[in-house]
Amino acid sequence: MGILELFILAIGLSMDAFAVAICKGLATYNLKKRHMIITGLWFGGFQALMPLIGYFLGTAFEKYVTAIDHYIAFILLAGIGTNMIKESFSKEENDTDCSFAFKTMFIMAIATSIDALAAGISLAMDLKGNNTYAYIAVLFIGIITFTLSAVGVKIGNIYGSRWKSKAEFSGGVILIGLGIKILIEHLCFQ
Repeated sequence: MGILELFILAIGLSMDAFAVAICKGLATYNLKKRHMIITGLWFGGFQALMPLIGYFLGTAFEKYVTAIDHYIAFILLAGIGTNMIKESFSKEENDTDCSFAFKTMFIMAIATSIDALAAGISLAMDLKGNNTYAYIAVLFIGIITFTLSAVGVKIGNIYGSRWKSKAEFSGGVILIGLGIKILIEHLCFQ
């Protein structure tokens, strides 16, 4: 795997996190730099951690992981999206700092990186024990995802602060759609 292929893999793996980061920004009223960093660290960290775990699991468990990863991602994204849609109809104003809490970010980070676990398994097959290159690959994936996620939160916030409830509703629909997309891709194209 060359640098171009690694770059394409990193961009592809980070797209789910980027989309969710935009949704985070849409729902955040008073965005601070720390929100961008928190989102980047969670999503970038998990996007690097999951392929590393997948790499070490190797081919022994490939058929089990790829058989259920899409269901897990769908359930998590649909649940988060449904909650965002419900909150879009709520009349009470609340500070979104709580939405950057450990539990929320942990669930979102897992939901956006579960497919990266399978990518790590495929890395194990491709690299055939080249641990140094595997470490470089997951670090690269994490940095790309960190950057795109932090930028995504800002992009979402620019548009979301103007249209709070519509933005939250749209973000929820996007998350549910993303979950459905993951499910359909795996059920129809695998």
